[in-house]
Amino acid sequence: MAAKLKKGDKVIVLTGKDKGKEGVIASVSPSTGKAIVTGVNQAIRHTKQSQASQGGRVPTDMPIQLSNLAIVDPKEGGATRVGFKMEGDKKVRFAKKSGALIDG
Repeated sequence: MAAKLKKGDKVIVLTGKDKGKEGVIASVSPSTGKAIVTGVNQAIRHTKQSQASQGGRVPTDMPIQLSNLAIVDPKEGGATRVGFKMEGDKKVRFAKKSGALIDG
């Protein structure tokens, strides 16, 4: 199955403590069905001081379930679903809300 959400996509969070926040996907793990989005679902990690780093409390982006994310419509903004269609001989993604191409 083709990936509806990919690295670099601008997404909005649909549910959870960060509902309504927008961010860019940093990485996707299809096997676990999760993605890491910059600035969303952050947890504080405590790191020990070393010669390389200062140490202390460091905010870290944690994985979030793909079903809790929706891509932001390139034309209208807001959440939209993703569809696939053929442009010539290439399969491209498009926003179902406005019909605008997401990539391609």
